[in-house]
This record gives sequence, structure tokens and C-alpha cells, in this order.
Amino acid sequence: MASQREPDDEAIQDDELQYGHGPMTMEELDDKYGGDEDTPRPRNHSKTPPFSELLVSLFNPLNDNKKRPTGPKVVAKKGPGSKTVSPHEQRRNIIQQFILRWRSQVGNDFYPALRLILPEKDRDRPMYGLKEKAIGKLIVKMLKINANGDDAQSLLNWKLPGQTTASRMAGDFAGRCFEVLSKRAMRQDFGDMRIAEVNELLDRLSAVSKEEDQLPIFSQFYNRMNADELLWLIRIILRQMKVGASEKTILEMWHPDGEILFNVSSSLRRVCWDLWDPSIRLDDDRRGIELMSCFQPQLAQFSQHSIQKMIERMGCTSDNPEFWIEEKLDGERMQLHMKPDPNVKGGRKFAFWSRKGKDYTYLYGSSLEDQNSSLTRFLKDAFDPGVESIILDGEMITWDPVTRSMVGFGTLKTAAISEQRNPYGETGHRPLFRIFDCLYINDKDITGFMLQDRREALERVVKNVDMRLEIHKYQVAATAAEVETELRKVIEEASEGLVLKNPRSVYRLNSRNDDWMKVKPEYMTEFGESLDCVVIGGYYGSGHRGGMLSSFLCGLRVDDNAIKAGADPMKCLSFFKVGGGFRAEDYAKVHHKTEGKWRKWDRNNPPRDLIVLGGNDNQQFERPDEWIKPCDSVVLEVKAASVAASDHYGYQYSLRFPRFKKLRDDKSWKEALSTYEFVELKSRVEEESKNKALKIDTSRRASKRLKKEVLIAGNNTKIRTPYAGPQTKAFEGLSFWVMTGKEDQPKKTKAEMEQIIKSNGGKIVQSSTATDSVICIGDKRVVKVASLIKSGETNIVKPAWVLDALKQVEIDGAERQRFLIPSEPAHMYHMLEEVREHIEGAVDDYGDSYARDVNVDDLRRLMEDMIHPKDSEFSATEFLSELEERGKGFGEVPGSMFRRCVARFVPANDETSGIDLEIAKNQFLFAGGTIAGDDEDDSITHYIVTSTDSKLVRDLRKSISRGSLRIPRIVSLSWLSDSWKEKTVLDEEQYAIVV
Repeated sequence: MASQREPDDEAIQDDELQYGHGPMTMEELDDKYGGDEDTPRPRNHSKTPPFSELLVSLFNPLNDNKKRPTGPKVVAKKGPGSKTVSPHEQRRNIIQQFILRWRSQVGNDFYPALRLILPEKDRDRPMYGLKEKAIGKLIVKMLKINANGDDAQSLLNWKLPGQTTASRMAGDFAGRCFEVLSKRAMRQDFGDMRIAEVNELLDRLSAVSKEEDQLPIFSQFYNRMNADELLWLIRIILRQMKVGASEKTILEMWHPDGEILFNVSSSLRRVCWDLWDPSIRLDDDRRGIELMSCFQPQLAQFSQHSIQKMIERMGCTSDNPEFWIEEKLDGERMQLHMKPDPNVKGGRKFAFWSRKGKDYTYLYGSSLEDQNSSLTRFLKDAFDPGVESIILDGEMITWDPVTRSMVGFGTLKTAAISEQRNPYGETGHRPLFRIFDCLYINDKDITGFMLQDRREALERVVKNVDMRLEIHKYQVAATAAEVETELRKVIEEASEGLVLKNPRSVYRLNSRNDDWMKVKPEYMTEFGESLDCVVIGGYYGSGHRGGMLSSFLCGLRVDDNAIKAGADPMKCLSFFKVGGGFRAEDYAKVHHKTEGKWRKWDRNNPPRDLIVLGGNDNQQFERPDEWIKPCDSVVLEVKAASVAASDHYGYQYSLRFPRFKKLRDDKSWKEALSTYEFVELKSRVEEESKNKALKIDTSRRASKRLKKEVLIAGNNTKIRTPYAGPQTKAFEGLSFWVMTGKEDQPKKTKAEMEQIIKSNGGKIVQSSTATDSVICIGDKRVVKVASLIKSGETNIVKPAWVLDALKQVEIDGAERQRFLIPSEPAHMYHMLEEVREHIEGAVDDYGDSYARDVNVDDLRRLMEDMIHPKDSEFSATEFLSELEERGKGFGEVPGSMFRRCVARFVPANDETSGIDLEIAKNQFLFAGGTIAGDDEDDSITHYIVTSTDSKLVRDLRKSISRGSLRIPRIVSLSWLSDSWKEKTVLDEEQYAIVV
């Protein structure tokens, strides 16, 4: 290794401090953290810089760079010497410059800085046990702020909007701390606390849990830091940095092999100490996983395509069609390490780590003799006698030995602690380790072996221990149909889903790739579609939802028996919390209907007569920020994957992955689901589970698609995509730089747009300076477009202008084809201020063009948007709602009651006349319904039949059962006519045809 400068005395003292151990000698540090004569750990020759240097040189520049729009940025003056740097390049430059200064001014030990830059990855420092509210209380006490004052309340209720300037920071706790601290800062300029001292104090903070011990440490930070430094310090403590640079980028900038070593060790300290010299690369034998060293596991890719497409993406071909299907388990990803115990003959040492590197050895056990373990004491016969050391990858789940079934994930830690206290391990829920991979055996890393070979090794050396440690089963498959069959079983058993694996793949650390792919079912039964519950509480959001209720606590009404026993009829048991699926207009509707009716939750005086939470009065699980009386509230329709037992809510069950569907304006709180109705519904669903249809959950579908092949724009090569439009001289004498195609419908590729322009006399160029006057065409913020916008020197016209200009040429005829329509605001992607008045003058107040004929679609769009500019805030929906509230409405208008329905009418040959059926169809269309086309079976919600002929209905059910996307309703024609009369969509169950 290259020689290093000898550290001076002050640097040695600083070196001792920066790891949080007070006065230790170099030898003691080496003994504790590694280092020997052959591979000494690096030493810094100078003191660590002030903590403020991290802010000035790294955190703030990265944060500012994160806010930049994508695209190049001019960093030099215009002219021949100018160059552009993308945000990605700029990010790397910021990090590289900081690291270079550290090496030259401090030394080669980067660990003191890195554990502050990536605090969420630092496994050497324990968790602080401090969340936002606890830190807020410490700051209030430290600054002696009035606990009832605005500043104290803004910290303690940081998600809530307030009346002060801090209200602008709702949802950003560190931002609110800055608002409060900046008014009371001990110093305005940066403090003198060095990085080493910050690490020392943070280590002390992580070692204490009582407020009286934490307060003096916070006071030291407060006395020696200004508000900006304290803001970033709080983000470090919360491990919520979000500076716009991942650990991958930072570790690779420190050393080319930094990410590789982190993936196999999960240790920032090892990355810094083993790879301090960028010129010395990591040996091949150190690139693999190591025994008793936590690694970053391989992950499964989200399902993004049809099942057949997923199989193809795994690399399965006609020559190698085989793949494996495993059940996806609802537990915690866990790795087990085992090695010989040198102190016990025949003994074994164990270690357990979660996917995020949390050490769970204390919970599951460190040895076969560990009587306080919840697992390892039962594993004496789990391994072949020839196994000395092993690393297993799997899932830790909760198992019920009575029902011999898996229990929901939320009970895992409780079950493990209970098992620790159970000396015989005979009853009660217990942890069960399901193994699906073997990665290391007898001092050999086998991650480079194929999955099928690793599996063979696993089955040879590990033996199942019933309900304690088991090898996870898999099924060999070769077709999409086999996956669909297994998915149906998953739905019936209410399981998590499936994982498809390529048996010919190697194990790739810290990677989410197509070798393993998740498939999750979406439950389509009545249970999943129609679950209407009343809102009883609300939670304030963070980030862009800060200051508003962004998720809601829903409850089940008590049943009649409870009311007879004296319960308030409005009493509700908390059931689940939902925050997904809401649009801005949904939040607005809920706010409008409940405004002024919310009350702050008082933990000391909760509304016990109306709302029952999980846990006792002290625990109050899932306690909301605000609550509302059921009679003042709204009913939400939600959809969920399944039901699971839970002790965190007032009811004994809760929904897993609930998602908002719509606001039930047609239901009052008295019509929301009750506990008795839920039990009936749950029983019915379980009975019908075998007949459920399924579909693949594509909610994580990738937005990007494979790019089509295009030719280089502007050359003389023949365009492969033919153009069938007009061929005129409309663009003669004009030059165009086409940077993107047309993104909206009808879509046109870049090559197609260039061919259209060339076919109509235009010239294609490849820069805005190719001629004196170039029309720049763009419809998307790609690098070139963003660069032009940044320069502020030219307008950018959407491709739609080209097509609209040619349409007008066709209408006006050849004699006027040179008089092109002027650009309108809708045609501009970016326009300079000097042309804004001219361009906006091309249309009237409603957006109607003065120079261009409108078509049917244009006219429809104009009519929809035709709100008087003097009253642009006017909302017809809100206006009608206010009239209804004041008893001055226009009555029921059925113009959109079927807007969510897609129907197919099934006529009989003899019972219904054609005239009656046409009237019914027109009523359905008038009320907003959609009649499905011949190729739209998957979107149908209702089959409306005009006959009760049993054979017709049976044939229809049989046809529907073959589908795989949704289960539509089969209703009689009277459902439509009665709904029309009542001016609302009636419950289909009353009109369902049963044969």
C-alpha cells in the first residue's frame, strides 16, 4: 500500500473522538475495529473539518442540484469555450470535489464523514429511539418555550397546518425546527463543531434513552451550531437526508469497488477502511459474501407485463422453457449465518439479519444452547453433520401450530418474544424460517452457481424441523397457464402472491432484476369491490400533502346487540386506515362535506363513547390527529387485498392494502358497514372464494415502453414510415429543427414529423443556429428542449401546430396554402415574453382560434372549458351542491348516474320488442353509461338481459367464467328502468337473475 503521512498529535486526538469512544489509543482502535501490520486501517493526518463544511460543500449544493430541471446546464460563458453539464454530472462533480478535498486536507479515512452523509446505512451506530415528536419535546424544553405557544405547537404537531409562518412547513419536521430555532439561535454564523465531535456526541445520544440524558447533548449542539447546521443535524438523527444522491453514487465516487464491498458487507466502515486507496482494486476473493457479515440480498422485480411477457423476460425460451413458481410469503426477509462455536464442542454460532441490515440475533438466537432464543434452540437436527458453516436466505414468518397456517406479518416480533418466554415451545404462535436459497457452504461462496444447483445443495444439507425451519417448496412450470392456476389457488387461500424464478440464474446482490419476478393477484369479489365504511378520524400528511388530512381512519358501526346493551348507535370500532387512491378532487369533496366538523384528538380525554381504538387507554393504537362524529362524516368505498387479524384496531380484523375507490355520496353513516354485516360478508366471501376470477396487478406497470427504431433525422435516407397526408408547398422556405415527436393522440414519431414537413416543402436542420430562422419543434422536456428553454433565446412550438397548419391548408385550398395559421397558446411548448401578447391574441377569451377552423373534438373541448374568465374559480358542481344544501336545487338530474357503468344488452328473441330495447339503451347512454363494443369484454361491468330464460342466463354465466379480468353483474332490464325512475343507481343484488 502507498505510504501515508504520519498523523500529528491533534489528529490522533481527533481520530480517537470521531468513533465515539473517548480517549483510546491507536492500538485499542485497531483491536476493536480491525487493522494489522499487513492491512493497516487508514489514518488521517489532520483534524476533521468543521461540520459546516458538509453543508457548504456537499449537502446544500446537492440539494440545490436536485431541484434543477432535467436537461443540460450551461456552466461556462457563451462562446466557443462553453460546455454543458447535466444534473447527474453536476451531482458527481460535487461529490468528487468534496472527496478530493478530504483526501488532501484531512487524510484517507473517510468514515467520519460518510456515516453523516449516509446515516441510514451506518450499522455501527445504534438507532437513537427518537422520532419527530420526541425531538420536538426536547427542543421545547431546551429553549424553555411556552408549551401552549404557536412555536411549541408547530413542533409537537408538525403535520398540522398552523397560523404562523411555520404553517408553510407543514409536513416537513426539520423545516419547522429551522423556523423555530432560527428565531432563537445562539449564533448566526456557522459553529466551530468539527465532524469528529458531531460523531462523538451522536454516539453518546444513541447510547441513552431518557430525556434527562438526551437534553444535555442537544444543548451542546444548540450552543455550538447555527440554525442551518441544526436543520441538517436533525435530518441525520431522523436518517431522512434525501439530498438527491444515492449510496451507490457516493460509494462509487469514493472507490470504484465501493458499492460491491458494501453489497457483500453492509458496512460503511469496511468500505472506507478496506478501500481507502482508489488505485488498489478489490481482490476477487473479497467480492463475494462472507460468513457472519451481513449482505444486501437479491430482490424480486415487480410484475410489469402479462404473465407470458414476464416468462419471456426471465429468459425462458422454447429450448429452455422451465421456470419455478414459489408462493410469496408474508413475513420479513432474513438471512441466517452459522459457523462452528470454538468454545463448545459440536456447538454452533448463529447470526440473523433483515433485508435492511438490522441484527435480529438477539431475538432468534445466537447458539443451539441459547435458551432465550425463539428459534435456534430447536435446530439441533436441522443440518447435515458434514455442514460446518452455511448462509441461508429466506423469509421469517409467523406460524400458528394449531391451524398449521401462516399468520399476518404484523405479529412476527410479538410471536418471537412470546416464544422466548416459552421454555418448552409447545403452544402459541412462533417464528418459522422458510428457506428458499443457500448462498454459502463450508467456506465456499456459491452465489455464482445457478439457482437449480444451489437448490440441490440446500436440499442435501438442510433438514426440515417441523414448524421451525423448513425449505420453501416450489413448482416447476413451463407455461403461463400454470401460473394462472397457481394464482387462483393464491386467491382462494388469501395469500400474498407468487414469485417466478429462473432456475438458470445466478444470485445477484442488491439487485432487482428479471431473474425473479413478483406476481400479485388483485381480488375481484364483492368483498374487494364494495366495502363501504364511515370515516371516524384523519391524519395529517407530510411532504406535498403537509398541512392537510391525507389519510383517514375508517370504522365499523356497532351492531344492534351492542346498541341494545346500551352502546351509542353512533359508536364505531376502528377498522383500517386508508390513504391511497385519492385524487385532489376527492380530497376536496371530503373537505367540503366535513369542513368545520373535525375535532382535535385529546389523548387524555378520547371520545370513548363514539370511537374505539386498538389497545388500552395508554396505547391508543393508530390514534388519529383529528376525529369526527359519524353523523357528521362521510362514507368511503374502499378495495382491499385481503382481511387479516390485527390488535392495532378496535375491531379484531383489519384490511390489508386498502385503497380508496370513491366517495359514497348516496350513503349516510347509518348505511355504512356494521360489525355484524362484516362478519356475514366475510363468511360469504370465503364460501365463494373458489369461484373468484383474477387479474394480474399491474399497478406498478412501467411507464416506459421500448423505443421504436427511427432513422437519423434530416438525411437523404428514405423514411420507413410512409406518410399519407397532403403534399404541398406550405412550408417552402422554412427550416425546422424537430427535437421530439408528437406525444398526445394522434401520436407521431420524430421521423414521421420530419417526413411530414419535408413532404410539404420544409427543410430539416439539426440545430437552432443552422440558419438565421429556425422553427424549433418539441413536445417533451428532453435534454435538447430543456437546454433551449434555459438559454431563453427561442420559442418552442408543439408538433400539433404543423398538423393544424396542414389541415387548414386542405380546407382553404392551394391558393391560400402559403398563408399559414399563426401559433396559438395551445401550440406553444415554450414561448418568450416578447411574443406572448401576439400569440395569445390569436384566440378569443375562450381559446377559440380566429384563423383556424375547429373540428368536433376542438368544439367539445372548448365547450367543456368555457368558463367565464372573470370568474375562473367558478365550479358548477360546487354551485349545485350549495343550492341543494339550501333547498334551492333543481331536483335530481340523472345525466351521469351510469357514468361508471359499461354494459352489454342481451336481448331475447321473443319477449322484448326492438323499440323497448332501443329506449332502454338511449336512457342508459343519456345517463352517462357506455355500451361495450364487440372487443371490449374485459371492461364490461353489467350484462342487462331482457329475458329470464334459464338456458340463456346459464350460457352467459359460463361465458363470463372463462374471463380473467373482472366479474360483471347480470341484471334484469328492470334494474335500468327502476334506476331511471328513482334517478339513482339501485343495488344490483335486488335485480340479479338467479337460475
